[in-house]
Amino acid sequence: MATPGFLPDADFLDLKAEVIRRTGHHYYADKDDLLWDRLRARLRALGLTSLAALRARLENPATAEAEWAALEAAITIGETFFFRYAEQFAALRNTILPTLLSRNAASRRLRIWSAGCANGSEPYSIAILLRELLGPALEDWRITLLGTDLNAQALEAARQAEFTAWSLRALPPAERERDFVARPAARPGASATWQLRPQHRALVRFQQQNLLDLLRPDAALELHEFDLILCRNVLIYFDPAVVPALVRQLAARLQPGGWLLLGHAEPSPAFAAFLEPVSLPGTAAWRRAAGELPPLPAAAPPPPPAAPPPAAWAPLPPPPSPRAATPPAPQPPAPHPAPDLLSLVRLRADLGDLSGAAAACRDGLQHNPGDAALHYYDGLLAAAAGERDRAERGFRRAIALRQDFAMAHYQLGLLLLAGGQRQPGRRAVAAAARIAGTLPGDAPLPEGDGLSASALRATARLQLAAP
Repeated sequence: MATPGFLPDADFLDLKAEVIRRTGHHYYADKDDLLWDRLRARLRALGLTSLAALRARLENPATAEAEWAALEAAITIGETFFFRYAEQFAALRNTILPTLLSRNAASRRLRIWSAGCANGSEPYSIAILLRELLGPALEDWRITLLGTDLNAQALEAARQAEFTAWSLRALPPAERERDFVARPAARPGASATWQLRPQHRALVRFQQQNLLDLLRPDAALELHEFDLILCRNVLIYFDPAVVPALVRQLAARLQPGGWLLLGHAEPSPAFAAFLEPVSLPGTAAWRRAAGELPPLPAAAPPPPPAAPPPAAWAPLPPPPSPRAATPPAPQPPAPHPAPDLLSLVRLRADLGDLSGAAAACRDGLQHNPGDAALHYYDGLLAAAAGERDRAERGFRRAIALRQDFAMAHYQLGLLLLAGGQRQPGRRAVAAAARIAGTLPGDAPLPEGDGLSASALRATARLQLAAP
């Protein structure tokens, strides 16, 4: 673990334990810097100067409910975008959804749950897929497409179904035009947005839900008999001790033969006691077997993390004084940006804070102007903000620093094609395909958000075949 930028005091440790207890986000047990970044943003929003003052709001009955909702929204990581993980959506399009539609053809009933849906990109992507697969016959089906999340603010944004170009970065321009309506910027300096078309929005409903509540005896009764549950990259935030019980609870809410999709890092051999793994390229897929599941063991919520030894205690430092007599000694730039900085860029962008993400990029590039990944994200963020020239510079700088950066070539190609520069755009897309062709088909591409080499080649072929 990196040396923290501050030393946690008693208020921080107590609040951290309560956050983990309420949300189940054991993810923060060893990430004090990241949690402090979230808490500090909340302090600034409220005009407070101490965590003691924030704790008072959280404990005051008049403010506790609203303040906890705001804090849970601030600390929840909502990294998602449309058709994220191309190979998973290839599996859904080619295998999983056709299998379910064929099996349920007589009842014409389909129930799907996106657990940890963040801004709604995942369930809305499923809605688009279902409309493609069923066509006019969709009107004859009873579709339940449910998105749940702990973050009430993210759910409200999901219901509005209005997205920045950042959330649509995996979509070719033609599909973006087909499924979304462009909206002008709400105010000067803001980014233009895209709203999902009403026929897709109508298929999805949202509700607030903490997955940890599935372990309670009074867990929501309407969460049952699903044909498909998607719970990708959610379980990594929970205490590993409770994950098998959570997955068992998800399995109990599947129809026999129903599918469960998890993140690549989340499967465990323990799941095989109640789920059957299914081999699909680039997809962690499981199916519930026929018959009754083994009895579900009673599981207690995870215990709060152990407090560090007393020697680690120290008060939070005050902000630096503008009248400091001796400026701090200059530090040499790090040879590479800290991984947490790239995580912060992605996180802020996925939460809709494009200006904050761009500022984090600029900060990283000041310290390490030779980092290709930061230039790539600077290009992506500029493209999302409609700054085409800056976006092109970012992608080209990333390529100059790393010639084999397939995603930078591909995004540059999409940018040029969207701007009417057909020949240079096709050359950039073809370069991305050639680089991907040198890799094993299932190899994930750097900064590809799970996109594999074979999936990029297939997508590039579609772009190059377009008239």
